[in-house]
Amino acid sequence: MFLLLCSTIQCSGKEVLDKARSLVLLLATLAAAITYTAGLKPPGGLWQDNTEGNMAGDPILLTTNASRYKAFFYCNSVAFVASLVAIVLVQMEILVKHHVLEAAMILDLFGLIGAYAAGSCRDANNSIYVMALAGLVLVYVVIHVIFFTLDHEDKHHGDQANQLLEKRRKRLLLFAILAATITYQAGLTPPGGFLLQDDKLGHQAGDPVLLYNFPRRYKAFFYCNSVSFMLSISLILLLVNPNLYRPAIRSNALSVCTAVGLFCLMVAYAAGSTQHLKTSIYIFVLVGAVLFVAAGLLLVFALREQNNSDNSAVAAPSISHEQEEEEEERNKEEERKKHARRKYLMLLGILVASVAYQAGLEPPGGAWQSSGNGYEAGDPVMHDIRRPRYLVFFYSNSFSFVASIVVIMMLLPHWLPNEKKEEWEKWSLRVMNWTILLDLVTLLVAYAAGSSRGWKTSVYVGTLILAVLGYFAIHMTLSIWSDRCHRHRLRRERLEGSQENRRV
Repeated sequence: MFLLLCSTIQCSGKEVLDKARSLVLLLATLAAAITYTAGLKPPGGLWQDNTEGNMAGDPILLTTNASRYKAFFYCNSVAFVASLVAIVLVQMEILVKHHVLEAAMILDLFGLIGAYAAGSCRDANNSIYVMALAGLVLVYVVIHVIFFTLDHEDKHHGDQANQLLEKRRKRLLLFAILAATITYQAGLTPPGGFLLQDDKLGHQAGDPVLLYNFPRRYKAFFYCNSVSFMLSISLILLLVNPNLYRPAIRSNALSVCTAVGLFCLMVAYAAGSTQHLKTSIYIFVLVGAVLFVAAGLLLVFALREQNNSDNSAVAAPSISHEQEEEEEERNKEEERKKHARRKYLMLLGILVASVAYQAGLEPPGGAWQSSGNGYEAGDPVMHDIRRPRYLVFFYSNSFSFVASIVVIMMLLPHWLPNEKKEEWEKWSLRVMNWTILLDLVTLLVAYAAGSSRGWKTSVYVGTLILAVLGYFAIHMTLSIWSDRCHRHRLRRERLEGSQENRRV
């Protein structure tokens, strides 16, 4: 299995090395970031004062469950060190050529699995269940590929089909890596925080507050977040090797895994970002609303384009061979622009979903650490102190998260109808572009509501947009004016040169 994961596609050596370098660098950079943060902010929290032989600042989990903390610490440290070494040595061609760094990154991923299983829960059974999820995903992918390729004839695919497959692989890999980062952090530091000391009810310091106040909600968050994390890690392992990911992508096995991971991510957000069932239902209503708006926009664009095509319908004249070649070049250029647009939308969707997911689970103002004075431990402080501001933040952030997830879902599979596929693709990209734009606006509203405690300051954040847009307008105006002056000067110099030549 190890040798299978480390094999590479038979193509030019330079292309193989470039692919390996980009893969290792992307994995290592994000893995180093999350393991560094997790090492400095370990699961279970830190002691806040010197009591009962505990030193302030020491990890609580080290005192309450030393073996579990050590398992987390060493697995997390192995992943962190392997990531740093890979980043430093990624330029050494001999290491990339012999797949040493890819092997190190596979070790890195297994380190993340071990650290997550040890740090995200407090009993051995749950840790075993979490680690078993990765194996179940791999087994499912194998069964899916075998079942859907029973009647598949082994044939050579053209360069265009291989290029399309590689583009899909890149989008899947980008989603898997960033999904793994946010679910890893959320699993180690769950919403509501940790108990900082033993209470009178027998609850132990270092345990999640949400586990005792809302056990069903915590379990929904924990298992959905864990499924999404393990799906992401499994996808990364599969996408390392072309012998594994090519049949898995062609049979849509990886698209199914990604869709399940996205759904689990939404359920984890709905369970962890609020303590009320009604609000969780509102989040799924938001999903339906975003899909409805996206479908409406797609229909509007389709009808408008259909009217335009009916009004301008003429008989297509015969074209020459040179015109056919020009048309083919234009189609290739159009396809390249579409791919760039998809990649741009995918990157924006994933980044916005990641920051919105983290902000929803750890809202501004923090959470109450203990119950009393009418407050419940684990509830957001801002919800009780500044409720209108919190509601603006929560719903804006939730809409931004949901819209990003919908855009990612629309970008992953080939769901468009075959009839007039190019036109449908163009309209769908327009819809997703508008959705992302609305997504960014609501993210800005959430930032304005959550980053300050006064409405005047929130208005200032909004006015900053006008200031930045004004700066862009001024820069654009000066650039156009400078370009016109430059062209005018060149024309004058050419005119003077031609007059001089005439006199000579």
